[in-house]
Amino acid sequence: MTATEPSRLTSPGRNPELRVSGRYFSRLARERPDIAMCRAATLAARVIDEELAGRRLTASQHLVLKMLDDVGPCSQQELSEQLRIDRSVMVGCIDGLEGSGLVRRDRHPRDRRAYAVTLTAEAAAVLEAAEDGVPRLLDRTFGALTAAERRTLTRLMGKILDAD
Repeated sequence: MTATEPSRLTSPGRNPELRVSGRYFSRLARERPDIAMCRAATLAARVIDEELAGRRLTASQHLVLKMLDDVGPCSQQELSEQLRIDRSVMVGCIDGLEGSGLVRRDRHPRDRRAYAVTLTAEAAAVLEAAEDGVPRLLDRTFGALTAAERRTLTRLMGKILDAD
């Protein structure tokens, strides 16, 4: 390498600075918040899947049950838009919940062309069990952050998502 060529990083295993300071990815994440967010989302999704595995729910199904419990019957389109779940994924999500007896599709009271997704009586216990695991899930995912840092992260993520 000549003096005019830019220096390249060496493998973290051969670079004492990267070995001492942690991992290559830590440095990359500080430089690229988009990459950091994608990897953090992957970590969170893995933890959510592990927490919900014994409950036979997916993360999307949990969100649907939570929204229906909070706001009442909704169309699949409303659920898809509000939860930012692709429409084709939402169909499968609702099919699975309906097959498990946790929701039913009724004619929408204000739009005869649409169906309203409604919780069944069985959904309450399933949702309660899933919600009971949320504190553990949050601690597993965000355990490296203080309570104040978690609030800041939540506020900043909300700001990014609201701009979308």
